[in-house]
Amino acid sequence: MAALKIAFDTPDHPGSSASIAGMPIDFAHIERQTMGDKGLEMEVLQLFARQARQAMAEIAGGEAEVCREAAHRLKGAALAVGAARVADAAAALEGQPTDTSLRGAVGRAVLETELFILKLCR
Repeated sequence: MAALKIAFDTPDHPGSSASIAGMPIDFAHIERQTMGDKGLEMEVLQLFARQARQAMAEIAGGEAEVCREAAHRLKGAALAVGAARVADAAAALEGQPTDTSLRGAVGRAVLETELFILKLCR
């Protein structure tokens, strides 16, 4: 339980905690969203990971409009939890849904974030 507390503690840094040590989740943001409830933070992050996985399935197999819609939903979900890299990649894909390199960038950002969330759940 101590590791979970450490993982969710906001560093004493005035800037974005997402930029510190390259973390894919901005813990200060999600802490504000969940009013500091650590259990709720974990639930929200796990829900985001499931939503991101579903969006990736739609992006990988979808036509342009399906991909655009999935990227839009993913962007919103990522912004809600403070996953800036995922949000940025999804926003780029939303603008150019047929670009396969952008689909790959979204996939990498989602995978990195999902692995980070899984490590927190240990």
